[in-house]
Amino acid sequence: MDERFHEMAVLHEQALRDEAVRRAQQDTCGAGQPYCEDCGELIPDARRKAHPAALRCIACQTVFEHLKKGMHDARHA
Repeated sequence: MDERFHEMAVLHEQALRDEAVRRAQQDTCGAGQPYCEDCGELIPDARRKAHPAALRCIACQTVFEHLKKGMHDARHA
């Protein structure tokens, strides 16, 4: 079980790292996208104006950040 947990943690960490690299590249370019990559809904113009590199709607970004924070907290506990 420990080995499987470790493997899952490594895969999740790699996914977070890949996401961070992709976000950094998009932030550099300033290019976001019109539709949320998680739920597929249109990202409102106000959000895109406030954060041009937005990849997610507010609801999905909030969930993403909570999940990311939870993984970060678990690694540093």
